[in-house]
Amino acid sequence: MPTCCMQRRQLGFVAAALLTLAACSSSDNEAVSGATDVTPATSGSSTTTSTTATASTTAAAQETTELDAEIRPGVEQLAVLDASPGLELELSTSATRGTDDTNAAGIVDEFGSLLFRELDAADTYYLVSGEGVSGPYEVLDRTEHPDQELYSDQSLPSPGFGYIETRDGTTLSANIVLPGPVEDGPYPTVVEYSGYQPSDPSQAGFADIYTALGYAYVGVNMRGTGCSGGSYRFFEYAQSVDGYDAIETVAAQPWVLNNRVGMVGLSYPGISQLFVAQTQPPSLAAITPLSVLDDSYNSTLYPGGVLNTGFAVDWTQQRIGQARPEGQGWESDQIADGDDECANNQRMRLQNPDLLQEIADYPFYDPAIGDEIAPRLFVDQINVPTLIAGAWQDEQTGGRFPTMLDQFTGTDHLYASLLNGLHIDSIGPGVFPRLVEFLDLYVAERTPTLGAARVVAPLLAGALYGIDGLELPPDRFEGLTHAEALAIFEAEQPIQILFEEGAAEGQVPRSPIPRFVRSFDSWPIPDLAPTRWYLGPEESLTPEPGSTADTVEYLALPDGIPPTFYEGNSSDLWRTDVVWDWQEPAPGTAATFMSEPLSETIVMAGSGSADLWVNSNLGDTDLEVTISEVRPDGLEMYVQSGWLRASHRALDESSTSDLRPVQTHLEDDAQPLPDGESENDPALARVEIFPFAHVFREGSQIRISVDSPGGNRAIWVFDTINNGERVSIGLGGEFASSVVLPVVPGIDVPAEYPECGALRGQPCRTAPE
Repeated sequence: MPTCCMQRRQLGFVAAALLTLAACSSSDNEAVSGATDVTPATSGSSTTTSTTATASTTAAAQETTELDAEIRPGVEQLAVLDASPGLELELSTSATRGTDDTNAAGIVDEFGSLLFRELDAADTYYLVSGEGVSGPYEVLDRTEHPDQELYSDQSLPSPGFGYIETRDGTTLSANIVLPGPVEDGPYPTVVEYSGYQPSDPSQAGFADIYTALGYAYVGVNMRGTGCSGGSYRFFEYAQSVDGYDAIETVAAQPWVLNNRVGMVGLSYPGISQLFVAQTQPPSLAAITPLSVLDDSYNSTLYPGGVLNTGFAVDWTQQRIGQARPEGQGWESDQIADGDDECANNQRMRLQNPDLLQEIADYPFYDPAIGDEIAPRLFVDQINVPTLIAGAWQDEQTGGRFPTMLDQFTGTDHLYASLLNGLHIDSIGPGVFPRLVEFLDLYVAERTPTLGAARVVAPLLAGALYGIDGLELPPDRFEGLTHAEALAIFEAEQPIQILFEEGAAEGQVPRSPIPRFVRSFDSWPIPDLAPTRWYLGPEESLTPEPGSTADTVEYLALPDGIPPTFYEGNSSDLWRTDVVWDWQEPAPGTAATFMSEPLSETIVMAGSGSADLWVNSNLGDTDLEVTISEVRPDGLEMYVQSGWLRASHRALDESSTSDLRPVQTHLEDDAQPLPDGESENDPALARVEIFPFAHVFREGSQIRISVDSPGGNRAIWVFDTINNGERVSIGLGGEFASSVVLPVVPGIDVPAEYPECGALRGQPCRTAPE
């Protein structure tokens, strides 16, 4: 992240904050390695491998001996530290050598470390080497938490840089920033937790935002990153319980108000809140996950089964680089200044798995891997007040997270702010006042005020969006008690849709302020009316299917237009002066369909489904379905897209018959498409259109495009299988393809069209004739 970090030094303290957090998730930043004289071990010495030992003819009982190393049992892990490099070790459930009870084997790396993962807490383990058998060892159960003394006995700097000890003895680096002298506390406190650089004492980050709002801030690095100990793997469960330990340790500090804390963060530190909150730390007061995902596989990495190399793979490569020894750079400064704990905590870094290889090895969904890192499957365990926010067109995490909102069944206080726009807009001025109110009500337990926010928000807006003169709304709870303000807040409809961000009256086009806001009781919206339109001949889109069977064909060519509709520095795309390059696919490379001009204004809000009867002469194809609005002025505005590798079309039982096709993406369920020759009948492939909210005004036309993935996202690039195959789509008759869209009746909207291109995240172009 050299580009954004250099900019950070030149902006003000608040401007630096969001550029810092955004830089960590921008796809054009290179991984930084501050390590010197460290050669990564070969795969044989940095990983463990599952194996089955060959039983000898005589299995002999062996007395256990003490291995010359530190053995550290963790949550479903067993770490070996300070052993002899090159030592071969087997992990067995038997103390008898020569049996077939070996679970895994590995070679101690050059740092003297070896880590065994994914162990069963119900088993007892032994380490077997040429030196003998050591043990027994029992790993920690994820459901059993330590006594309170682990947390209350720890004293963190107030303020300053220090370490939090977790239940397995691993220490996590933490940076504490107070809004004033410690003697003026206790202070309401928030925690940011991620694998970025939240504990780097030289960073501004969220610390300056929240201390300006009167909160103590604690930035904690996940295990295997920064100066934290342990080995890094994307959201393995040990990171979740580490977060539990961090929350409880921070809450036990005397400078923390009410000994309860909230969590804050956008993107990675937003997603991490979901993982930590599922463990239900008793001292967690509330969470504010911004710009998150619902499913690591389908939201961002493999949307519809198609690999996203433009962001997801790039982001993973950055995490690999920054999790290497001293990989974020600032650790070297700490170590040079005499921080021995930081130096010792680099010891497990060569045990990091090859995450890029794992991505390549699992093009299909594997529940054993994917379920653990899919928030949609565990957000029902979250039992604290939650404010979640994000953009439909999020260029990084994808905007699919609203599909899990109805799964937050463990809390009575779920609030969501949903908007058109980009990754950073979840903390933009359209959402920021509600975020401040939420934290004041549930963490600080005080009457909300936007006084300090009026200083912070304009500085953020200038740095991130390039706009001046921003004003926040007046304090709506002035003169009320905390209890009165809380009662008003909780009586309001919890789901807010910020419509037409970028087209607010009197604002610079593309400013992150909504034109209007509407609220609802739940998501999906209760009055939602799934409405079907049928794809027809001559590029028509009609309410009724054609009676005569027909087809339309296109060539699935991934080339011919830019793979994204933006080129440039990924933090500049948030600015109001951004220039999009949204191009029409080349003739013959897309199938397009357009409705008649609408006789009345239609508001849509929710997910969609393109139900396509397709075949391909090559037996498979990657599909992209895009919905757009063609206006009477001859301009076309992007709305949303969805993707599907057609061979992944098998549906999960959670699918609905109208708006939510959910594929299993299991290898056993993969099926080739009919080729249209030896097999004439097409197959039904339902493409999930990601959630969106958009106003199609009277006189506009709804346009649906089906083509090869690419050109309809700001930075996503797809590793598509498409190679010019002929794709045929059924029209009318028995194989009438259609699209089902989320119409919401009864919503009043401004009559005038917004300026085309003003809406954030929604580029505009001249419509085809």
